[in-house]
Amino acid sequence: MIRITASIEIDERAISESFVRSSGPGGQNVNKVSTAVQLRFDPAASGLPNDVQARLRGLAGRRFAQDGTLLITAQRHRTQDRNRQAALDTLIELIERAAEPPIPRIATRPTVASKRRRLQTKTHRARVKQTRAVPLDDE
Repeated sequence: MIRITASIEIDERAISESFVRSSGPGGQNVNKVSTAVQLRFDPAASGLPNDVQARLRGLAGRRFAQDGTLLITAQRHRTQDRNRQAALDTLIELIERAAEPPIPRIATRPTVASKRRRLQTKTHRARVKQTRAVPLDDE
């Protein structure tokens, strides 16, 4: 189990890794060694609460595949271990952000001064447009 927050842990079996060739730094070594990591995370099998899963889907965006798994690719570093850790750190950071519930919006009313300014602006624009109009007598 990987601890994300005090109340959220994810099952390590919900994470799978595969290694592919990287296009990043490494010189000629790039052509020989598969250092990039593709981390797949299945939120449904991980034990995440449903609300956290929904927020995670919104945060991850295009990284979610059609089969419902989250795909994270890391290829910044030259070694598999560092790329593996970078992908895992990205996953943990995404889940931490999804675990924070959104702050509820408190509906507010416009102030009297803001209403007055809005109406004055509308009146001014209406006058400007009236001066542009062709007079009825000059048709």
